[in-house]
Amino acid sequence: MEILSDELLMDAYQAAMQFNLEPEFIQLLAAEIKRRQINPDNLHRITA
Repeated sequence: MEILSDELLMDAYQAAMQFNLEPEFIQLLAAEIKRRQINPDNLHRITA
């Protein structure tokens, strides 16, 4: 997980949700987002 940028992590999370992947995988991504304290609103402002 550590090698993923914040942006790629958020993209993976959004894709996992969109494609209704395994709940355990989605929870793993969500836990990493929380661990990094990523605010999706701020992330999109930075990368836009």
